[in-house]
Amino acid sequence: MASLPPSPFDSARRNRRTFAAMAVVGIAMLALGFASVPLYRIFCERTGFGGTTQRADAGVQVEVATGHLMSIRFDSNVQPGMPWQFRPEKPTQTVTVGARNMAIFLAKNMSDKPVTGTASFNVTPTQAGAYFTKIQCFCFTQQTLKPGEEVRMPVIYFVDPKILADPDNKDTQQITLSYTFYPVEQDRKPS
Repeated sequence: MASLPPSPFDSARRNRRTFAAMAVVGIAMLALGFASVPLYRIFCERTGFGGTTQRADAGVQVEVATGHLMSIRFDSNVQPGMPWQFRPEKPTQTVTVGARNMAIFLAKNMSDKPVTGTASFNVTPTQAGAYFTKIQCFCFTQQTLKPGEEVRMPVIYFVDPKILADPDNKDTQQITLSYTFYPVEQDRKPS
C-alpha cells in the first residue's frame, strides 16, 4: 500500500507549533534578561558572592565572640570627575566579632552647585562578604550635597561569629569595606 503524501494542513500545523514554541522560548529569554539583575542581587545578598555584604534589621541579636578580634579597614573612592571629597573618619577599626560597631564616612561637595551621588560597595576578601552584616548604611541611597556642604554618613555593622567556623575564612585577620561614590545621571554633563 502506498503512503499518502503529507497534507499541506499537517505541514502548516507543524509550522504553527514550531513558531509558537519559538515565541515562548523568546519571551522566556526576554523575561530572564529583565529578571537577571534582581535575581543576581538576591543571589549575592544571600551568599555573599563577590564580596556582597549581608543586611540585618536594627533589632537583630547576635552573640558576641568575646576574645575574637578582627581588623576592619575602610576604603573610599569617588568616580573621576565627581567633585566630592569622600573618606572614612578612621581608616581602620579593631572590633570584637559579633559586636555592633559604627564607622563614619565624611563627604564634602567641592563644587559650586548641588551634586547628587550614590555609593556602591564591596568587601574583601570576597569570601568574608557572607559574614559582614550591615544594619544601617548610606549605600544605594541618593545623597545630595549643596555647594561646600559636608556630611557625616554612618555605617552600623557587625562581623557574624559564624566566620570563625568557616574554613575558607580561617586565615582572615582583616576585612576591607570599600565604597565608591558615583554621580547620579541628572548631575552629569553631556560629553
